[in-house]
Order: sequence, then structure tokens, then C-alpha cells
Amino acid sequence: MIELYHCRDARSFRALWALEEMGLPYRLHTMPFPPRFQVPEYLAQNPLGTIPLLVDGETRMTESSAIPHYLATRHGPSPLAVAPDEPDYGLYLDWLHRSEATLTFPQTIVLRYTRLEPEERRLQQAADDYTQWFFSRLKHLTRALAEPREWLCAGRFTMADVCTAYALLLAKDLGLDYKFSPEIAAYWERASARPAFLAAKAAQKA
Repeated sequence: MIELYHCRDARSFRALWALEEMGLPYRLHTMPFPPRFQVPEYLAQNPLGTIPLLVDGETRMTESSAIPHYLATRHGPSPLAVAPDEPDYGLYLDWLHRSEATLTFPQTIVLRYTRLEPEERRLQQAADDYTQWFFSRLKHLTRALAEPREWLCAGRFTMADVCTAYALLLAKDLGLDYKFSPEIAAYWERASARPAFLAAKAAQKA
């Protein structure tokens, strides 16, 4: 059985949501964040101490945007993946990687320097600068959705939407959703209403 090491609403939520979208059986290990400090024994499973960690037989993966693509292809075929022979294959890969490198990364700096560091180490200037970085990159998502389109590529919901919508979940948790354009707000409502999203939310609470 697939095993997922997870923290509530952290990057590992991408993998959890993807598992629910695929309808795959899995065993969930939910830990307090950050696990490298809160759960030292986890380092035996993942020396990096990061989440997610997905274990599927001999396969072990720790990159949150790679795991949904892996699940949709290894355990597919699935319409949640975009195949190489489809016109939007490149766009699909671009959004998978953009969701993490461009949209999630700056938010992790905000999270660190406003909530995770001790009071004496918090840096409001760093948090403010990376907040603006996130807002500026968010404009590209507005442009993409203004074409208009319901989902990001291939005319259907894909793992690119799982990965990108997670960045919006993190933004809401950080109180950055006040900059969501009407297009992004509507996209978020569509994504967060999906049964698999709601099932993932319920699973992490159990």
C-alpha cells in the first residue's frame, strides 16, 4: 500500500489530494509541523526531514509537485495527467513546476519569518518582500484564467490544478488571499469544492 507522510495543509497536501483524486488506497501518517524537530524519528524515514514523503514499493519521493504527476502516470492512465502527444503537454509541465517554484516558494519565506522563527529572529522586511514576489507572480495565474478557462490546461482538471490550487490554499492560510483576483477566487472555489479536495481535508483531520 502507498504510504504518505504528511503535515496538515503543508506541501504534502498536494500528494494527499492527488491520492484522493485517483481513488488509490493509502496509509496516511500525519505529523506535527515541522517534523524534523517535532518527530525526530521521522529522520530515519527521510533524512531531509521534509514532507511529503511518499513510499510506493521501492519508490520514495519527496517533491510535492512531482508526486501527483507520478501517481497519475504510474497508476494511470488517468485524465488527471496530460500525455506527451497532447497539445498542452508543455503547458501542463510548466504549471506543475510553476506551482512550486514560483507560487509556493515565496510563501514559505513568509511563513518562516512571520510564524516559524522565534520572535527575535523574525524578519518583517523579508516577509514583506516575498509577499510582493508572490503577488506579482499571481498575476500570471489571473492572465491564464482570464482567457477564459475553467482549468489550467487540456480543457479539464489535471494534476497541474491540484498543485497550483494548493498554492492558493497556502495563501489563504497565510492571509494573502485578499489579493486574489475575481478569476483566481472563482478558480479556488471550483477547486476546493471538488469531492477529492474535501476528502483530503477530512483525512488529515481524522
